Amino acid sequence: MAKEEKEKNSNNNSYTAKDIYVLEGLEPVRKRPGMYIGSTGTDGLHHLIWEVVDNSIDEAMAGYAKNITVEILPENKVAVTDDGRGIPVEIHHQTKKSALETVMTTLHAGGKFGGESYKVAGGLHGVGVSVVNALSTWLKAEVCRDGALWVQEYKRGVPQYKVKKVGKCDKTGTKVTFSPDPEIFSTIEFNGKKVIEHLRQQAYLTRGVRINILDKRKSPNKFYGFYFEGGLLSFVKYLAKDEKILQEEPFYVNKEYDLSLNENHSNKLNKKMDIEATFLYVDDIETREISFANNIYTSDGGMHLTGFRSALTRALNNYARSEGYLKEKDENFTSDDTREGLVAIVSVKLRDPQFEGQTKARLGNPEARTATEAVVSEALKEFLEKHPQDAKKIIEKVMLAAKARQAAKAAKETVLRKGALEGLTLPGKLADCSSRSAEESELFIVEGESAGGSAKQGRDRKFQAILPLKGKILNVEKARLDKMLANAEVRALIVALGTAIADNFDLSKIRYHKIIIATDADVDGSHIRTLLLTLFYRYFRPVVEAGYLYVAQPPLYRIQSGKEVYYAYSDAEKQKILNEILKNKSLKQKNKKDSAEIKSDEIEEQQKTEEGSDTEKIGGVTIQRYKGLGEMNPSQLWETTMDPQRRVLKQVTIEDAIKADKLFNVLMGDEVEPRRQFIQAFSREVKNLDI
Repeated sequence: MAKEEKEKNSNNNSYTAKDIYVLEGLEPVRKRPGMYIGSTGTDGLHHLIWEVVDNSIDEAMAGYAKNITVEILPENKVAVTDDGRGIPVEIHHQTKKSALETVMTTLHAGGKFGGESYKVAGGLHGVGVSVVNALSTWLKAEVCRDGALWVQEYKRGVPQYKVKKVGKCDKTGTKVTFSPDPEIFSTIEFNGKKVIEHLRQQAYLTRGVRINILDKRKSPNKFYGFYFEGGLLSFVKYLAKDEKILQEEPFYVNKEYDLSLNENHSNKLNKKMDIEATFLYVDDIETREISFANNIYTSDGGMHLTGFRSALTRALNNYARSEGYLKEKDENFTSDDTREGLVAIVSVKLRDPQFEGQTKARLGNPEARTATEAVVSEALKEFLEKHPQDAKKIIEKVMLAAKARQAAKAAKETVLRKGALEGLTLPGKLADCSSRSAEESELFIVEGESAGGSAKQGRDRKFQAILPLKGKILNVEKARLDKMLANAEVRALIVALGTAIADNFDLSKIRYHKIIIATDADVDGSHIRTLLLTLFYRYFRPVVEAGYLYVAQPPLYRIQSGKEVYYAYSDAEKQKILNEILKNKSLKQKNKKDSAEIKSDEIEEQQKTEEGSDTEKIGGVTIQRYKGLGEMNPSQLWETTMDPQRRVLKQVTIEDAIKADKLFNVLMGDEVEPRRQFIQAFSREVKNLDI
């Protein structure tokens, strides 16, 4: 037998029973945390709080808890307290341990898999609090139950002692305090705003339950309390509060659907599903749909959202036909037509939800589609008949969207045909790179011909492309797709990207994996950058979500002392560099009495002597302030803004689509009042303003 075959057989024979590893207890969680909480980054860290809060929310939905308190403590510990029934502490018949210890240390253990303890619940995988325990350096569970206070502590999921009674308790409830493990999470710092937004959302969804947040990390402590009797009705009005609302009355339905009416429904035990839905139309072209299943935010939607969309489209088409808005020759409204300007929330509560993925981003139950579609269809038909004025405004809004879609289709096809004929190049505008590999290619979107000229000369032609934009592009927040495609600068960008747009959008065809917005560090530059961010957010969101969009950070100052050159990206950095240079200069001058440092007030006095000049000299140091990229010569632009080894880029991400959407609308929308309030609120934070 050949030597190679002997080695191969030898390697095969080495695979024996001893190579099979069995991870016990909570080991699988620590070995593969991403499987259970999605990631070990910021989202995964905050997911620990959501998992513990979910248990308290489940108690509230079951009708036992009325108050939930979340405390963010010093050293980024978190405590979650509720006034529910308290986790049982008696010995569990299977594990022969306390039920509290079983829940805290065993995957797939909980009161949600059978029996009648929870009719509906969010944490149905049964891994929630045990996963938090596994990923915490320390966790303490305190339970008020049966007139006593019971306690157990854990380190990385391992109990430090048996559950013990430490005192009396005249109430019921559970408190879980935990400290995330730095061995698991790269950064441990809880974002107060993120916690507030999530728990506000939960308060809207859990009508009549008070959720308090106490941030004790700094003095004075910060307190937030949420309580909403209106539930989803309050929520939808909150989402649309900065918009021009078209309806007098929001649509709202909350009804229990009998699943036994569906002959195909396999599980006859789970006969009921609670459906709650509400929507408003606003004077906008964006769609905002938020869906939940058992209070869990389903970011990718699912069957319940699909059912809602089907009901909405069918009901509006039927009404438009019956009232004569749509003639016999007219084509039906599409789903996109009926959802333009829609702000909608869909929430379902069901006994046995089937989530796709542990982070529960999508609901997969087919019966959720049937139930939601049936309930919303019936209620919406009644709503349109009872509110004819609202119905008229909604249908007019949808008809306008349909006309715009047809006009945009023609304009889009023209643009795409033109792009194909020109081979995706724009002579005189796009200076493309020689590489055809999207992974290594970069597109710099620069402001004006001057900056474009410097960038074209300073770039690395192999992988860097330059697209100069003339003036300010169209404000796409206020324009429909057909008008947007008529704008030469927007068309140039669409063709350069290669992805097409709207329903023809294809991320796989993108020509650059780094799209870098490089504008001047002044008011006009900020405005152009905001316009471009709006464009990408509205029409190229997958580009942002894929991590392909960046904002260049060109320096504000060039500081030269002799042959040494430094770049400063802020006034504070400029002052620090200047102080350091002048300090070193002083130390070299042995005859001076005060050689330690030139005081900042002396520096400011020298600065005043050359005020009004873009270049000033202080103590033999030359400081040049860049007002625009066009003022840099090609070598400076390469060195400061384009060289991958030295440049500073900020990656654009969308952590919270709702917040981003609201901010874009305030800054770029038609309504003046919200923008005025925003400017008044933040005007004091503006340090420098070029006029």
